[in-house]
Amino acid sequence: MSTTMLQLVQQVTAELNLAVPSYVVGNPSQDVQQILALMNRAGYDLIKEYDWQALEVEYRFYTNAITTTCNTTNGTYLLNNIPSTAGLDSTYSIVGTSIPQDTYVNNVIDLTSLTTTQLASATSVGGTVTFSKTIYPLPADYETITDNTHWDKTKHWQMLGPCDAQQWQWLKSGYISTGPRVRWRILGNTFQIWPPYNTQEYLGFEYRSKGWVRNAAGDVLNSFQNDSDTSVLDSDVIAILTKLKYFQIKSFDTTSLQQDYIRYLNVAKANDKGSATLSFAPQPSAVLIGWANIPDTGYGS
Repeated sequence: MSTTMLQLVQQVTAELNLAVPSYVVGNPSQDVQQILALMNRAGYDLIKEYDWQALEVEYRFYTNAITTTCNTTNGTYLLNNIPSTAGLDSTYSIVGTSIPQDTYVNNVIDLTSLTTTQLASATSVGGTVTFSKTIYPLPADYETITDNTHWDKTKHWQMLGPCDAQQWQWLKSGYISTGPRVRWRILGNTFQIWPPYNTQEYLGFEYRSKGWVRNAAGDVLNSFQNDSDTSVLDSDVIAILTKLKYFQIKSFDTTSLQQDYIRYLNVAKANDKGSATLSFAPQPSAVLIGWANIPDTGYGS
């Protein structure tokens, strides 16, 4: 059973020889309020300290694309006579008749018309157009991305990225801007892909969550908010780091607590997830018949 926030605060206050509270949230004691604030600060620090396995999350989503028809007028931003604009917004790029490259939805006017970010290059009636969502929200508990985990699971190809600003504009603006591989970039706190697709792709990546707390219902939280909340991080490390921060705030000698914290932190890191086995001959063994496993003579005759 995980240690609750109340139990952690009671442990820390007891070890500091402070009055041990029977509850934390709403407690008027300055010491209790400070211990809770420092405990949350300890959690914020720990999620940046190491890639804890409990905070490593797989994220999966399907891309969205709608192929339909519309009317365009040369030199205007208006697309009209669209069968339905339901669900469209500024995260959708537009590919189709009379639509310049790298054009996005600007504003949805009503159920049959919208404006774009670029002027139409020609007038057309009933031209085919694809609205492809290329900008996706990051998970609510997103902290940092995990490199080399981005895959297009539909095509079984690794996505290419992150693209820098120069590569991104070259892809979106140059003559050679599409291909079979998905390119990606994190921009404006969103996950953006290129090129626009007219089919549904299943994409995924891993990221480190900042949600180090769980409430009684199992919801992911970024800090302790209720006495019954628990942490997915090591309780001993949280308690020792809270005491260390308390001593620092009070300008007490932190030498012993600093040593304890480093020792417990290193143990927690070592035990958090498996480690690779190091070999002096790092190469896979031969599993097929080869020079290493055939007889010198006879060959089985």
